[in-house]
Amino acid sequence: MMKIMIPTDFSNNAMNAITYALEFFKYQKVEFYFMHAYQAEVYNHEALLSRTDFNDILKRVKLQSEENLADLLRTVKEISPNPRFTYYTISAYNSLLDESDLIVDGKNIDLVVMGTKGKSNTRNITFGSNTLQVLKYVRCPILAIPEDYKYQQPKHALFPTNYLIPYKRRELKLICDLLSPFRTKIDMLYVSKNGKLSFRQEDNKAFIEETICKNNISYYTTDNKKIDSAINTYVSDNTIDFLIMVNTQHSYLENILFQSTIDKISLKLEVPLLVLQNLRREY
Repeated sequence: MMKIMIPTDFSNNAMNAITYALEFFKYQKVEFYFMHAYQAEVYNHEALLSRTDFNDILKRVKLQSEENLADLLRTVKEISPNPRFTYYTISAYNSLLDESDLIVDGKNIDLVVMGTKGKSNTRNITFGSNTLQVLKYVRCPILAIPEDYKYQQPKHALFPTNYLIPYKRRELKLICDLLSPFRTKIDMLYVSKNGKLSFRQEDNKAFIEETICKNNISYYTTDNKKIDSAINTYVSDNTIDFLIMVNTQHSYLENILFQSTIDKISLKLEVPLLVLQNLRREY
């Protein structure tokens, strides 16, 4: 049975991610954990003018969180009365990152699903601030769904890699588990002027090929100088409908996320992004 956590701020983007997940996993047995962490809402509450107001506002926000989760659960059951699904709700006075870590570790979560943006929904950025923090720091595979993206079966996935990372078998197996039911074609893209691989890269490539055994895999190299540009071009030119990347040291995604401010991330994301996480970072 797969265990999936979905953080929500009750926005349309969060609901869109939930709807996508319900459809994507409809033939699997899944435990869904819908989580709302409301610590920031308490501290940013417009009525919080003095310390004496704090407890009253905390109770109000907590009650509203629980009511919203109950409404969400009713909506989800109407959308997907699926006997394969089990639903849980978690309302927590905590930060999104800390609560995500607690649930991921405590429930042995296999995957986090969330929208690329939340309530702010700023048009000219790729990721909202909360999503970006989860992508960077939560140690769990994450499936990020772009705003307004409507579910379709993934038929052609792109997996950009420099083959420098010793991938974990569990995470590569997750790719197989997610995409093999759809017979998804996976393109491995190596961005380099020199197409020749080192022995280390060849070994990592062989491990990928062995582990993602149920999918049709093709290998490509491009000499584009900019990684994000190479990815954007490949996605648009090859009808890619699913993107896979890894967040760890010396990876392509690290270069994109950690070298950019939130408003300067140049990765254009119009398809679901599966981010594999294989290294815990210090905050």
